[in-house]
Amino acid sequence: MATSTSTAADPRTGIWLIGARGSVATTVVAGCAAIAGGLQPAVGMVTLTAPFAGCGLPDLGSLVFGGHDVAACPLPKRAEQLAAQGVLPQDVPHAVRSELAAADAEIRTGGPLVDDLRVDHELISAFAEDIVSFQRRNNLARCVVVNVASTEPAPRAGDDGLPTSSLYAAAALRAGAAYVNFTPSTGLHHPALHGPYDVPVAGRDGKTGQTLLRSVLGPMFAQRALTVRSWSGTNLLGGGDGAALANPGAAAAKNAGKERVIAETLGTVPEGVVHIDDVPSMGDWKTAWDHITFEGFLGVRMILQTTWQGCDSALAAPLVLDLARLVARAHEMGLTGPLPELGFFFKDPDSGAFSSLSEQYMALLGFSVRLRAAGA
Repeated sequence: MATSTSTAADPRTGIWLIGARGSVATTVVAGCAAIAGGLQPAVGMVTLTAPFAGCGLPDLGSLVFGGHDVAACPLPKRAEQLAAQGVLPQDVPHAVRSELAAADAEIRTGGPLVDDLRVDHELISAFAEDIVSFQRRNNLARCVVVNVASTEPAPRAGDDGLPTSSLYAAAALRAGAAYVNFTPSTGLHHPALHGPYDVPVAGRDGKTGQTLLRSVLGPMFAQRALTVRSWSGTNLLGGGDGAALANPGAAAAKNAGKERVIAETLGTVPEGVVHIDDVPSMGDWKTAWDHITFEGFLGVRMILQTTWQGCDSALAAPLVLDLARLVARAHEMGLTGPLPELGFFFKDPDSGAFSSLSEQYMALLGFSVRLRAAGA
């Protein structure tokens, strides 16, 4: 069993996950317990690298997990399924079973369900009360709500009511919790939820694979004065994300962030589209392929192709933990509103963020200096 690095005297921070029994959330909870217990190294966690030492971020062992979901499969069982797929190491589900069970006991039924007759303000109140009760029950210093649920279609003109992601975002604000949207779903980007906000909020759509590469390659072409003529891509993925993104509306919401990075880093919009295909047999694994045509000196035509094959949950989970720790620290400092310094983690960062990964990383390092100075 993993052992916590915190003591009863340490302030504890709550992480309330929307989609708490999904693959990403399960990997977050299991991975946090495994790293805190010394069972696994903290590979992929930016906030555990040297520049973030002394920033006052909450220890992994002091994090307490709960959340909303409509799924019924308990976290220990879900972790076993992920281990069978190669997403988690085989020994981790058993080693951190008590931590998974504790988090599962803090999961509440989300919604709205098919037969749910509650209106928006009733749902928001119920969700907010779940978050407040979680904080009180666990004597938490603060709480960060992180949306890691499946992508929903963007709302259409004339839609009545708030989309589900916005209901949860509104509940976070009402509960006084900080908020992170790791999905392309609407969340706080709904007109009814525009700020100002009394808590720190961050981003939309975590940058884990294909767009991560695009945020590096786009500036490369621009800085070398190479003219990109077309940029096309394909994503093959399974699991819950694959099924959700089979919906054209959800796929369009996902692709918007991918296209935005190219446009902003190149300063133009080249030809090409991104296709997203659901391949159920791939499970939590995905393949992303890009085909880029560009012109060099004297108009010579050239091609660059990239292939990214990875495990979505393993790519996303460390970023979720990084974001939760950074936003919790920002909340402790009394910061409010969007945090563009965290654009490093997002396809669709908050206004004022840079678009290229290198510039985003420098902004993040600047934020770490700010956090460290506040604790001095």
